[in-house]
Amino acid sequence: MDDESGAVAYRIEDLAHHSGATVRTIRAYQDRGLLPRPERRGRANVYSDAHLARLRQIADLLDRGYTLASIKELLEAWDAGRGLGGVLGLVAEVDGPWTDEEAVRISRAELDERFGGDPDDAAVADAVELGVLERVPGQEDTFLVPSPQELAVAAELYEAGVPLSAISGHLRELRTQVEHIAARFLEFTTEHVFARYLGEHPPTDAEAAEAAALVRRLRPLAQQTVDAELARAMRLFANRELRRQLGTGAPRERTDETRSVAVPVATMDAVEGLVGVEHAAEFIAVAAEREVRARALDTLALNYGKSLKVDEPS
Repeated sequence: MDDESGAVAYRIEDLAHHSGATVRTIRAYQDRGLLPRPERRGRANVYSDAHLARLRQIADLLDRGYTLASIKELLEAWDAGRGLGGVLGLVAEVDGPWTDEEAVRISRAELDERFGGDPDDAAVADAVELGVLERVPGQEDTFLVPSPQELAVAAELYEAGVPLSAISGHLRELRTQVEHIAARFLEFTTEHVFARYLGEHPPTDAEAAEAAALVRRLRPLAQQTVDAELARAMRLFANRELRRQLGTGAPRERTDETRSVAVPVATMDAVEGLVGVEHAAEFIAVAAEREVRARALDTLALNYGKSLKVDEPS
């Protein structure tokens, strides 16, 4: 309905309908100070477009992960004239895409063809659960692919002989490790870069704009670092594995790994009687090492003796 000035006026039920919030939610926002009280006209409470705009702001901030307490602080800053533009710009920068990839659509027939031609409903369900594929509402045979590169990697691995179940399992494991790396990078940059923008109150427009610029600068650093370290580690371990498989590697590195060996019970009883149960394993290891060294010394002495006989004058 319109008032005498031509401005739109809403009853609480109308406001709920246009905003998507419930009447109960609107009243709760009023009680928490998130939404201004309505104007009283006679026996009716009347809301304006300003109330509708505020409800949409609250919904947007909730979607971005803000709590009601933090939203209240932001809105109080807005009402005090400090502005929300910088903060929302920072939110948009963080929420924006962190990759240059663009999502594409793929039909079920195209998907089956890329993975051997045989439909595999279990594998598709796995991919949807992992977010590699997203269902398109109203189109059962069409999927959205958020990362075409990730799907292409899966197709290459499958063509190389890796089962789809193994690919899914590997992705789950990899995702856990990558999320740990991302969390650590975020903690690192928060502590050393963004801590000055974080406090009891929302940052000013200028501070938020500066923080958004830093996000743009630092965004590619995590991926660049991971790319470089992954390349280094892959080269190291691939070469080590190849040498191991071909039997041409460098001498086996000494490690703290252990290996179980069978020792006669009578021998163990004798060792335990000699040095005690708690020192038996150490005694056997030291004795074996001493024997190895003794044999190495015997070999050196024997070879030296043979060289002397060869050099003796006839």
